[in-house]
Amino acid sequence: MQVLLAPANIWRAGLVLAAVVAAAFFVRFVLVDAGSLVAMLVMAWFLSLAMEPAVRRLSRRTRRGTATLLVMTLFILGLAIFLALFGSLFVRQVAVLLKALPDVVAGVVDWVNARFGTRYDISGILASLNLTPQQAATYAQGALSGVLGLLGTVTGAVFNLFTLLLLTFYLSADGPALRRWIAQLLPGRVQQVFVNVWDVSTIKTGGYVSSRLVLAAVNGTASALVFLLIGMPSWLALGAWTGLVAQLVPTIGTYISIALPVVVGLVSPHPWIGLAALGWGVLYQQVENLTLEPKISSRAVDIHPGVSFAAVILGASLFGAMGALLAVPVVAMLHSLVDTFVTRQELQEPAGGATQAPPPASGGKPPPSR
Repeated sequence: MQVLLAPANIWRAGLVLAAVVAAAFFVRFVLVDAGSLVAMLVMAWFLSLAMEPAVRRLSRRTRRGTATLLVMTLFILGLAIFLALFGSLFVRQVAVLLKALPDVVAGVVDWVNARFGTRYDISGILASLNLTPQQAATYAQGALSGVLGLLGTVTGAVFNLFTLLLLTFYLSADGPALRRWIAQLLPGRVQQVFVNVWDVSTIKTGGYVSSRLVLAAVNGTASALVFLLIGMPSWLALGAWTGLVAQLVPTIGTYISIALPVVVGLVSPHPWIGLAALGWGVLYQQVENLTLEPKISSRAVDIHPGVSFAAVILGASLFGAMGALLAVPVVAMLHSLVDTFVTRQELQEPAGGATQAPPPASGGKPPPSR
């Protein structure tokens, strides 16, 4: 049996093989060489989604580009005011907190050993956590010198920030035009589905991200003021930690985020500060759940706390800090799409609630009918 290959088939096979090799190299470039660019694009897209509610409202009175520029200007102005007022204090408190972490862990271990009769070794725990005194001092010195010294990486950081802001502006200002351009590349039957998916994901995810940012700002500001009043060490850094982590994992996030201020307060010279921080965390959670969150998140996606926590862990294990930051918005987008386009079926119950009679025993006779 002979197999004859025509010259035309050889050329087609060669072109297919070249296309496969080119696609493989492109995928490798995207995943390896252009990973930072892809991550920046994803971050810019979610920032544009976070601005979408405000931009959509302002675009009713002015052009969308002007509305986007106004929202970004107000955000940058607020961030600049915060850094001008508390930037140096925040950096110093973060450095002090990093230096004190080994002592905090040692105090907790001593308390556990004294109460429960255990014999945990502090050196082994610190080594496993990579929190030895030398390493903590290195972290603190790096944080302090990296921000205040502005050595070496300033140019790269400014360029990356400018690129992120520029991409965010274009993705927000030209969002409708980008949606229309992509839809025109699709077949007619798929265009409407694509437009609906784009609109739902933009509205729901944008509302979710913006509501989380607002709640994080409220929580962080209130916690920082309370920590300042009760004399908490590193009150500003711990307040920012509480606000951000509390909203990263909804509902149970406040209890997780308040753990670090409680421990820092308990090992301080005044242990009652830790108890006061714990009371504040419980009180704020109740106030937020009953008053703030229903009003701010009324149009956002409601995600189960367990799903949020699992998404953060999975995102951190796959993509590091960037994955942990973007995990919950991605889950919010998927949840909104499923909730919008998937029809839920009602649970079918047995008619009349009657249970099926057990079959007769083997060899026996059926019961007489009446």
